[in-house]
Amino acid sequence: MAIQQTMGKREWVLLIVLSVLWGGSFLFVGVAVRELPTLTIVLVRVGLAAVVLWSVIAFGRKTLPRQPSVWLAFLGMGLLNNVIPFGLIVWGQHAIGAGLASILNATTPMFTVLVAGLLLGDERLSGRKIIGVALGFAGVVMMIGIDALSGLGRELLSQLAVLGAALSYACAGVFGRRFRAYGVDPVVTAAGQVSASCIILLPLTLWLETPFSLPLPSTTTLAALVALALLSTAVAYILYFHILAKAGATNVLLVTFLTPVSAILLGTLILGDHLTPVHLAGMVMIGLGLTVIDGRLTGRFLRQ
Repeated sequence: MAIQQTMGKREWVLLIVLSVLWGGSFLFVGVAVRELPTLTIVLVRVGLAAVVLWSVIAFGRKTLPRQPSVWLAFLGMGLLNNVIPFGLIVWGQHAIGAGLASILNATTPMFTVLVAGLLLGDERLSGRKIIGVALGFAGVVMMIGIDALSGLGRELLSQLAVLGAALSYACAGVFGRRFRAYGVDPVVTAAGQVSASCIILLPLTLWLETPFSLPLPSTTTLAALVALALLSTAVAYILYFHILAKAGATNVLLVTFLTPVSAILLGTLILGDHLTPVHLAGMVMIGLGLTVIDGRLTGRFLRQ
């Protein structure tokens, strides 16, 4: 069954909520990294999310898939959407700043337009999509700050790692389309993905970071981990897979443009960060790019 080429109001609202949840993850991770190593944070994040999601499934008595192919697909989704990109981004950020990493990560919709255009018959590449993605990316660069690009070219392997993470997210969006054909509930898909991620991450984390030997983190850090797992992972992935099933990979990964907007707005509201005219201009540019990709307003304008 073909997806909606143009998102409806419900999907746009869910996409904005998803961007807020993922934008908030920057705040929660910022608290957690003060006391805990990277893989431990990621493992706790997906582990707690798995517990929450399986509890929802049990309470709602949702049907679980029986085909082995679906469970293998959960493993593939966990690799492409969690383990590989999380690992590449963390490795890359040892050498490059968060601003440049955010800009490189915002190439995800560009990769998605290309990958989906090549592999999915109902998400073909078009000039409108290319223009919209270019405008959105320009808005991200403007909002985060052109100075963040000053390090471009140095630490090339680290930058390629973050670009590799963006490509992995794009491939995950395309790969995840199969769950609609399988008829799997978004909650079950989300649970399967994070559970597969746990299986992969658990031995790596125990080997590399020995988390059980670490001191007990503070209440603030524990609260941040719970929020990261519950809001930015469990709830977020339910929304992600719902939008993916309805509107496709290209549309759902537009959230990469909106996430920096949400992160900056949350920082302004919660942390007292200063919102500058450049931030506002970047947000307008992102909005323009999303409008072009959506196509309805631009289509009406061209018909006039």
